[in-house]
Amino acid sequence: MISNKVQKTGVTLWSLSFVFAIIANALLFMIFEMLLPTLPLFVNEIGGNATDVGLVTGVFMVSAILIRPFAGYLLKLVNKKYLLILGIIINAISTGMYYFADTVNILLIIRLVHGLGFGLATTYFATLVAEIIPKERRGEGMGYFGVGETVAISVGPMIGIMILEAFDYSRLFIGGLAVLLLAALMAALTKTPKQADGADEIQHLKVKILEKRVLMPALLTMLIGVAASGIMSFFSLYAIEKDFSGIGWFFFIIALASFLVRLVSGRLFDRHGPSVILIPGSILATIGFVVLYLAHADSTFYLAAVLYGLGFGAIFPAIQTWCINLVEEHEHEYAMSTFFNFFDFGIGGGSLLLGILAAHFSYGVVYLVGIAFYIVFLLLYLYILYNQRRGNNSIGGL
Repeated sequence: MISNKVQKTGVTLWSLSFVFAIIANALLFMIFEMLLPTLPLFVNEIGGNATDVGLVTGVFMVSAILIRPFAGYLLKLVNKKYLLILGIIINAISTGMYYFADTVNILLIIRLVHGLGFGLATTYFATLVAEIIPKERRGEGMGYFGVGETVAISVGPMIGIMILEAFDYSRLFIGGLAVLLLAALMAALTKTPKQADGADEIQHLKVKILEKRVLMPALLTMLIGVAASGIMSFFSLYAIEKDFSGIGWFFFIIALASFLVRLVSGRLFDRHGPSVILIPGSILATIGFVVLYLAHADSTFYLAAVLYGLGFGAIFPAIQTWCINLVEEHEHEYAMSTFFNFFDFGIGGGSLLLGILAAHFSYGVVYLVGIAFYIVFLLLYLYILYNQRRGNNSIGGL
């Protein structure tokens, strides 16, 4: 059901393991975000073009998608925490290996491996934290977990740009490796909940490409992924085209807005369900893309960042929590695999599509596509609500 009302309780949320998980996940995303505005510039540095920028993002996301269907099955063989640490270490090594990429082809190979590690790490982080958090405070807890990401996201792009301005790409990649090794250490300090390791449940886990019960929210995630790829992959180059120099500050404002909205959006989800988050969030994000497309002054770019940050920052953890609530605890890996795969498919496919469009037209068309996809997002969610009110709760497992 979309409605998910709960009462306030005195159940403890802030365990030590929860804090460690927030920090480690934040470090993982900080490096991921640090590379977003800098890798497109690195692709240009080694002789690539706009289409290559799309490929670099697309290959990464495709490899992350390919590994996630195995996330549940791998728990038969290895403890969840060890798989999480392995994923982070793969991220660390891959980030350091970018230093040796002197052609686009070599970079694509490294991105392929990096995506595998990122797919593992993000799936197990989300499911581990969902099991640490008391169920009746899951929306709030996942919101706070997302706050850790957004704090890191707020400094990641700025750090990346600052390192390039002060040093070079080698410092960027080696520094990222060191931070990710620290994240692996923090993950090792996180205790796996005993209920997550039930032998009977784990023996029934298998390779599952799609969890049908979360299909509709996952489709919504894919739509915002396509729109997000325009920000992630092409904003640095769009900013150059528009003579906008505040790239780092643009990403910082998006993250700050996301941080602020997540302080309240999780509690609203627990009390009222997804609608109170997804409808206004999609409207704000749509307006943000309109402003970004029309932007000519610095103040307009920053306004677009605020609007998009508020919208996306509220939507992403709300859909994530919605997916988790639709399945049993031992099936969280399947729900998160489907959730992240649809999101990454949106980012990867969107990057490829938008890269082709940008090469033939301009980077501005990227944000027209973003507007269209957020409008489709809103219409699809309203369709889900309409069917639920008519008593058809079978759509996507609702």
